[in-house]
Amino acid sequence: MTFFAHAHMQAENSSAIARSLAKELELRSAEGSGGEARLGFLYVTDALAEDFSSILTYLRQNTGVEHWVGSLGIGICGGDREYFDEPAAAAMIASLPEASFRVLPVIEDTVDQIPNAVRQWMKDASPPFGVVHGDPMNPRIPALVEELSLEIETLALELPGFLVGGLTSSRVAQHQLASHVTSGGLSGVLFAPEIQVATGLSQGCSPIGAAHIISDCFDNTIAGLDGNPAIDVFKDDVGELLARDLNRATSYIHAAFPIHGSDTGDYLVRNLIGMDYERGWLAIAGPVEAGERVIFVRRDPESAKQDLTRMTKDLKRRLPTPPRGGLYFSCVARGPNMFGKDSSEMAVINDVLGDFPLVGFFGNGEISNNRLYGYTGVLAVFL
Repeated sequence: MTFFAHAHMQAENSSAIARSLAKELELRSAEGSGGEARLGFLYVTDALAEDFSSILTYLRQNTGVEHWVGSLGIGICGGDREYFDEPAAAAMIASLPEASFRVLPVIEDTVDQIPNAVRQWMKDASPPFGVVHGDPMNPRIPALVEELSLEIETLALELPGFLVGGLTSSRVAQHQLASHVTSGGLSGVLFAPEIQVATGLSQGCSPIGAAHIISDCFDNTIAGLDGNPAIDVFKDDVGELLARDLNRATSYIHAAFPIHGSDTGDYLVRNLIGMDYERGWLAIAGPVEAGERVIFVRRDPESAKQDLTRMTKDLKRRLPTPPRGGLYFSCVARGPNMFGKDSSEMAVINDVLGDFPLVGFFGNGEISNNRLYGYTGVLAVFL
């Protein structure tokens, strides 16, 4: 039986944090039955970026856990707490069957860089699920996420593998963790089918109008929607009050692109980054294509909290048993930047799912299924 233990700590120096984490993890691990191997997840605020490696070394030596994955974050979370702009770390260890997981070393350009030993295990185990962390400075990350998902495709069902995770958020080094501190690409851990996981995605936005067809565009600029000037359609959707001050409207109104083939209403959210009032054009933070559908959405604290509650309740309904452990990946623009300083996101999850080992971080992008999102919360729970 899998077993999870977690700990989180804030202190003024990395030594105190590492000692506290190791002590708490060993105390909680002693309560479990254990397994053949143990895997650790470690998330550290960027205030401790220079000490990331030393914290890892201390935990490895004092817990006996050899395999670790994780990331730096401007914010991290553990249990019912969120930590931003202060020295803090959160760790979770899982006791799992030895052949049920493999750490994925960093890949920077192509999945062909996956080491032969890991690739052989993938061939034997057919892992359908993985937890990955990415370097936001590498423009290949979205493609690598998609390629890795296809690499662990469930052949019997012809379904891509499912990935969750996030991109490092840091004002200094962009470090991830894959057995050792690394950077530059995509890394993490893959799980065999015997490790059962359920996931949920919270968009944090609510539509303010119907979907429109992009009828005229170039590069990242939408010139026409439904055959009309894009700005005129935008004004109709946002309403008269916001239409009086479009610059203010773009601070919390965004463009959302529905995902083709999704049966859950998923969409990718992109910022509105500019307007040409004379021509009636809208500039989007990303390329656009004629014929695509786009929805304007509102992003505000109340909408985001309602959607997180909906997602967590839906996940609970799908769970056959209470979660043994979990990982949460949220956007760095959420957390206290959206909800205030009361650890609101963790409070929602704990209120709905109860108290269970849970760690994660606030990233520069969130990964769910085979896509890179923004402004979202991604929750994965182990059963």
